Amino acid sequence: MKLFTSVHDVTDINALVADALALKKDPFAHQHLGKNKTIGLVFLNPSLRTRMSTQKAATNLGMNAMVLNIDKEGWALELRDGAIMNGTTVEHIREAAAVLGQYVDIIGVRSFPGLKDREEDYTETVFNKFVEFCGVPVVSLESATRHPLQSLADLVTITELKTRTRPKVVLTWAPHIKALPQAVPNSFAEWMCKADVDFTIAHPAGYELNTDFTNGATITHDQDAALADADFIYVKNWSAYEPYGQVLPGNEDWMLTNEKLKSTNNAKVMHCLPVRRNLELSDEILDGPNSVVVHEAGNREWAAQAVLKKMLESL
Repeated sequence: MKLFTSVHDVTDINALVADALALKKDPFAHQHLGKNKTIGLVFLNPSLRTRMSTQKAATNLGMNAMVLNIDKEGWALELRDGAIMNGTTVEHIREAAAVLGQYVDIIGVRSFPGLKDREEDYTETVFNKFVEFCGVPVVSLESATRHPLQSLADLVTITELKTRTRPKVVLTWAPHIKALPQAVPNSFAEWMCKADVDFTIAHPAGYELNTDFTNGATITHDQDAALADADFIYVKNWSAYEPYGQVLPGNEDWMLTNEKLKSTNNAKVMHCLPVRRNLELSDEILDGPNSVVVHEAGNREWAAQAVLKKMLESL
């Protein structure tokens, strides 16, 4: 594995999930793979779980880990080819990425979308320039359109906690006060459509995701109908794909509550975190027995370690 950006970079998702769960039981069994190897984790945006879990996963494998908040600690990057750099940018991404590749064996990159130019975001301009110029394997720590380490951890969590062979999994939109990317729902949908689950997406009219990510899912605007008999409920806000990056008025009643759980199969409630309490998810859910959000976040470590192990094996 030289690149991990989506489910399409994985030849066998069940084997990768099994590897993550095996690493959870024996985290330090493969430290020889990372001996004298270094990973560079490059962040253009804030992070808690991705930063800590990936650094810990690398350490479990015997790697050295360096973290760079390049948006705050690095030079202002120029992304445009052919630009005359007589403005605020100081270093071109061609040199920045290439130099980073001189210092590390694997690079992880996190870059959020601007939510203004859909074409620019969905062509992954920033992330792909790192891939093009760094010269080493690259793992996505979240990009403009996907968050594959989160989605792998989500599938690990579902596999670990399911009580039915083919559980019903529901991705439901939740309210928010600002425009959020589609990366997490895009990625979750993409992975669930490849997994052995009964997958439904519920959202208000106007929040349809790009169909490239949802092929194979059941899609509805009726949240109550979607939740019926659900085993897992994945709660997440996202802004509109069309008109791009917009927040549509209303829909505050889409917040998940214990009352809405009554029609489910005692569903476990998931969220990628961070979560805004009593806006996206109620206190009663987050503090109650159905919430598995912390367990899910813990699995971020094993998802990252499974991916890094594959990358180290291919070096």
